[in-house]
Amino acid sequence: MTGNAAERSRDSAVIEVRALHKSFGANHVLRGIDFAVSRGEVVCVIGPSGSGKSTLLRCINLLEEPQSGQVFVGGVELTDPDVDIDAARRRIGMVFQSFNLFPHLTVLENLTIAQRRVLRRSRQQAEQVARGNLVKVGLSEKAGAYPAQLSGGQQQRAAIARSLSMGPEVMLFDEPTSALDPELVGDVLAVMRDLAAEGMTMMVVTHEMSFAREVANRVVFMDGGVVVEEGSPEQVIAAPRHERTRSFLSRVLDPAAAEGPAER
Repeated sequence: MTGNAAERSRDSAVIEVRALHKSFGANHVLRGIDFAVSRGEVVCVIGPSGSGKSTLLRCINLLEEPQSGQVFVGGVELTDPDVDIDAARRRIGMVFQSFNLFPHLTVLENLTIAQRRVLRRSRQQAEQVARGNLVKVGLSEKAGAYPAQLSGGQQQRAAIARSLSMGPEVMLFDEPTSALDPELVGDVLAVMRDLAAEGMTMMVVTHEMSFAREVANRVVFMDGGVVVEEGSPEQVIAAPRHERTRSFLSRVLDPAAAEGPAER
């Protein structure tokens, strides 16, 4: 992103990353990432395994601590040593590849426990919020079920509802459908489409190219710890400028999903 577009994005940014570096030992995973997500924007991050996509998400809410650089969410610098990180994280919902539901709690209890302990809501308030979000993800009839009684897709939708119940400003999705059987992917993506339509600010690491084409305002291609290319889905997926992007898409993109062949 360059010029006026970058300036406009930063002016309205809900998420902003500046000169972010992250290493694991000798492995330099993120190499000076500069990145911003505007309010209401849906950004899909694509790229090969090991390119730094998931690490970038985990650095945004400081599940991983970067070696250098700055991360801002809602104007608050999470990388400031004096920040109240717990308060800052309440503005961020995160959905992982694994569902991370408490197996000994019902779906409703999974959705209310953090509301009551962290947000100090009453049981009645927490349950009202939780039931509303279960309706949103199509699981209202599963409130009393335990995670083991749900399919993988239902568990992931419950995990999304749990994050929504905390009232986040932004939602981060780390390959939320990668652990699901193919027939269960559609229901989870439908919930994410609905969230995007409602104006939720979303950052999605995904290999679901059809979802990126349909829902994303912007697609970011990462490789080797840097942003190689970014732009609209039409620019990045249908007509990528960089050979590395073209090579990646030629391996992962269903030709039927493309409107036409990528430029070569």
